[in-house]
Amino acid sequence: MSRLSVNAQPVDYAVASVETMMRAFAAADLPPRNHFHYHQGVFLSGVYQTYLLTGDERYFDYVRNWVNAVVAPDGSIPSAEPSQLDDMQPGILLYPLYERTRDERYRRALDRIAHTLRDFPRNSDGGLWHKANSCPHQLWLDGLYMGGPVAAQYGAEFGHPEYFDQVARHTLTMRAHTEDPMTGLYRHAYDESRRARWADPETGLAPCVWGRSVGWVPVAVLDDLDFIPADHPSRPALEAMVRDLLTAVLKVQGPDGRWWQVLDRPGDEGNWPETSCTCLFVAALCKAVRVGILDESALEPAKRGYEAVIANLGHETRPDGTKDLIVDGVCIGTGVGDYDFYCARPTSTNDLHGMGAFLIMTAEVQRVWGKM
Repeated sequence: MSRLSVNAQPVDYAVASVETMMRAFAAADLPPRNHFHYHQGVFLSGVYQTYLLTGDERYFDYVRNWVNAVVAPDGSIPSAEPSQLDDMQPGILLYPLYERTRDERYRRALDRIAHTLRDFPRNSDGGLWHKANSCPHQLWLDGLYMGGPVAAQYGAEFGHPEYFDQVARHTLTMRAHTEDPMTGLYRHAYDESRRARWADPETGLAPCVWGRSVGWVPVAVLDDLDFIPADHPSRPALEAMVRDLLTAVLKVQGPDGRWWQVLDRPGDEGNWPETSCTCLFVAALCKAVRVGILDESALEPAKRGYEAVIANLGHETRPDGTKDLIVDGVCIGTGVGDYDFYCARPTSTNDLHGMGAFLIMTAEVQRVWGKM
């Protein structure tokens, strides 16, 4: 259990987790070190949200220090692999840095990322391949978060509406291929070529509904909608996608408030409650209410999910008496597989996936705290 005050607010937990990670890692040493990658990008997105809530400049500097360690002064990003959507996601950190500093390295880096996404390999219907070299023809739900918000914001910030069209097409194509019409939930991935060992030979679909991959979807689309104009022709369909998916997600919430590793099989043998997907669903529910896509009745299950995460936090005391916040029960990075594959995946403690999802959640819960 966490040792924060019983009256602690979500932002207090966010601060505790950021401070824990800052004690553990200098910004430049965040793993995987010297790699412009979504592990750091997700976590530092949460750090930036915590900065917005607290105004603590150390958090802004921590984000900037990592970016400056992996983005060269000329705006090149030597460690980013342009064939992977996973290495595009940290671009969202460049917008606030450029807005504040007007350092052209950040703008040039954003241009490179946007142009990579513009020319990214894709299927015949416009869906972006998740990893062009190793996973051709494959759409993974995770890719909506990795390549969507950074492109949508580029369109808004720099007057390129074609990026709105690209993001909308990729997102709605993902729904068309991966949604199970019986449950409203999405399979982890789809292979147009049907060649992946996990792909159903008739549908191309992955066999399972993996929790965290589904969690990325509403979080990503809600972030996209922060930038896609109100009169964009695809906006109603994107809002409906969020509404319909979260409605389906609420039907499979576990009895203690958390969601499960294999989302549509709560309580089945081998399955287990997973922290990061729970955090993402809570964040999405809160934001969907805040922006008017869901009504306030969704806050009650969001509250149950939040309280379940908080109830399962831990702490460790350092030799100097400082207490670190522990977020565990987080599935490690995962490819696509069957039920036994997901259930057998190891969990990690205070890794960047988990801390990032936790911080995204605490920020959104804090914003609606007065209603919860």
